[in-house]
Amino acid sequence: MTTPNAVLSNLGAIDAAHHIHPFSDMKKLNAAGTRIIQRGEGSHIFDNHGKKYLDAFAGLWCVNIGYGRREIADAVFAQMNELPYYNCFFGTTTPPTTLLAEKIVAHAGPNINHVFFTNSGSEATDTWFRMARVYWAHLGKPTKTMVIGRRNGYHGSTVAGASLGGMKYMHEQGALPIEGIHHIGQPYWYAEGGDLTPAEFGLKVARELEAKIDELGEDNVAAFVAEPIQGAGGVIVPPETYWPEIKRICAARNILLVADEVICGFGRTGSWFGHQHFGFEPDLAPVAKGLSSGYLPVGGVLVSDRVAKVITSTDFNHGYTYSGHPVCAVAAIENLRILEEEKLVERVRDDIGPYFAKSWSSLLDHDMIGEAQSVGLMGGLQMAFDKKTRQRFEKPDDVGTWVRNKCIEAGLIMRATGDRMLASPPLIITHEEVDFMTSTLRTALDAAWKELK
Repeated sequence: MTTPNAVLSNLGAIDAAHHIHPFSDMKKLNAAGTRIIQRGEGSHIFDNHGKKYLDAFAGLWCVNIGYGRREIADAVFAQMNELPYYNCFFGTTTPPTTLLAEKIVAHAGPNINHVFFTNSGSEATDTWFRMARVYWAHLGKPTKTMVIGRRNGYHGSTVAGASLGGMKYMHEQGALPIEGIHHIGQPYWYAEGGDLTPAEFGLKVARELEAKIDELGEDNVAAFVAEPIQGAGGVIVPPETYWPEIKRICAARNILLVADEVICGFGRTGSWFGHQHFGFEPDLAPVAKGLSSGYLPVGGVLVSDRVAKVITSTDFNHGYTYSGHPVCAVAAIENLRILEEEKLVERVRDDIGPYFAKSWSSLLDHDMIGEAQSVGLMGGLQMAFDKKTRQRFEKPDDVGTWVRNKCIEAGLIMRATGDRMLASPPLIITHEEVDFMTSTLRTALDAAWKELK
């Protein structure tokens, strides 16, 4: 959309007057002013003043193929002219919807051959949550309704999604979590591992799941849900002992294993899905974000053969007006074609991912950095007041926000979660752009350390 200059100059006032932003204190935001992003190209975005930023966060973890891909725009335009919308209710579908389902499951794993479409990751969470309960009810176990998540996990902001996530500040609003949802610890060794080695801590926190199942009763627990790598919680990569133990416990205790692939899916880890990187196959997996690289809203739930056999044998009274929207499906198909033909997943695994890891780890020599974790093109950088003792800052949110703002001033978009700096750039990012990211972040850390000390 080309916006007239007269309108552009007044957008801030219009925004303040009418637009309520997600996850925002509107009083503070309106006082500070909104940053208006006007266009994107490759790994960069440009604001309405023409300032250029390297988007090292790919929008919100999602613009995997970068900005400005004309192929998607052309495919969407053609589909809009042919059939702009039809639903998947009442025994109907559209060609793009059906073909997208086939294309997604081709990459998901040998025992995942079905997908249920939604419009977002949050809706995908609500969908699998209901699906898990329906699954057990149809197997004659109606008491298996409880779901276990993790503290500091994130699964969206709908009522079920926010409840399943373990973000305290979200639970403080809207009388959450809802009944039937419980939480165990997160595999955040740096902050919570104490004197244990990462391997020991990984087993310890995984076994909290077993203890929680015993506490609630196996016949009452439907599923355990977790992100392969915690995203909004800080890009927390679990110790190598964690996922094998979780897989063992879920199998032994007969509960569904749900991998939230909304962030990790579609190449970000250097595998098509995060569960593949860690060597397990889930029963259910919500997806979104990288499915269309954010070009249009589309999400879904990957459904294992085990669950699909039950769900497809009876009515599943759930769905959305726009489930499998044909225009969104075309955008996703074209996005996946680009990932495949340009071998971007392999590029993350073999080229840019290792380069990013080396560059990211180089920041460990900074006095302020205690840990640098990364998998593929996901990075979490832990700031510390005393890196030798893992002592953290008294006001971690203030430190993270300060460093993030310094990066933005210098033309680098990153995210701060408390005292962790997060990166999740487009899969097309170049070596030179990674170098710019790291050097700019180092300059911001230098300024912060000087100020804090």
